[in-house]
Amino acid sequence: MELILVTGLSGAGKSKVIDALEDIGFFCVDNMPPKLISTFVQLILNSKEPRDRIAVVTDIRAGLSPQTFSACMDDMQSAGIAFKVLFVTADDESLQSRYKLTRRKHPLADLCNGLLNDAITLERERLRPALQRADYVVDTSHLSPKDCHERIATLFLDNPSQKMHIHCMSFGFKHGMPTDADLVFDVRCLPNPFYVDELKEHTGLEENVQDYVLKWDATQLLLAKLYDMLDFLIPLYEKEGKTQLVIAVGCSGGKHRSVVFAEMLHKHMLQNGLLSSINHRDISR
Repeated sequence: MELILVTGLSGAGKSKVIDALEDIGFFCVDNMPPKLISTFVQLILNSKEPRDRIAVVTDIRAGLSPQTFSACMDDMQSAGIAFKVLFVTADDESLQSRYKLTRRKHPLADLCNGLLNDAITLERERLRPALQRADYVVDTSHLSPKDCHERIATLFLDNPSQKMHIHCMSFGFKHGMPTDADLVFDVRCLPNPFYVDELKEHTGLEENVQDYVLKWDATQLLLAKLYDMLDFLIPLYEKEGKTQLVIAVGCSGGKHRSVVFAEMLHKHMLQNGLLSSINHRDISR
């Protein structure tokens, strides 16, 4: 049985994640108290119609805290239940915007005198152990519902719990660092197509921009060094049991150099027979 324990910040998009998991065949249960998860899973395992793929959501609403999270993990491990933790997060600005848009009340608002910013900060602190324990981290700050669905499908359709999944992404430093990145590479040291009039309005997905970025000796040398380093690091991460590696490449705006490099790294991963996906966070900004 494949069991995914879904948790994360309020307003980060756990409901969208559950929708995506249901679409690819998971039996999903929302808002379950952490103390009941082990018992629930045992009931499923002992039922006449056991489920092969289960996702259970537990969070602040259900009483999740550092203590209850730790107890939940201990109960599952003592019962011999194998599971993975998926943590859904977003930056403060995105969470604030979503709460203001929906006019929903944050679950911890009463503990913070109704102050949304303080409630978000408090929840981050309470869920820090869960984030540190997570096998998968999905940051929805700049993901559309469609992008979120595709990310979840890519993660779990091919049962990547048995093999590390690599996610390559491009971003622009002026739009903020990606919070779910494991490795971040800065390619702002390379010539910028933005300052070439005929390339400025194009992106790194187009051949003319790719040709410009890749024609420099410094680009080819940097790519070779990145390939070599990642070829060395990835087996070490796999040996340590890491199930997801997010590689982020940043340039100034996230439209040209970083896009080219993310595409090249993604292609390199596929050529090496690895599970890899890609997205360009800021390409449309």
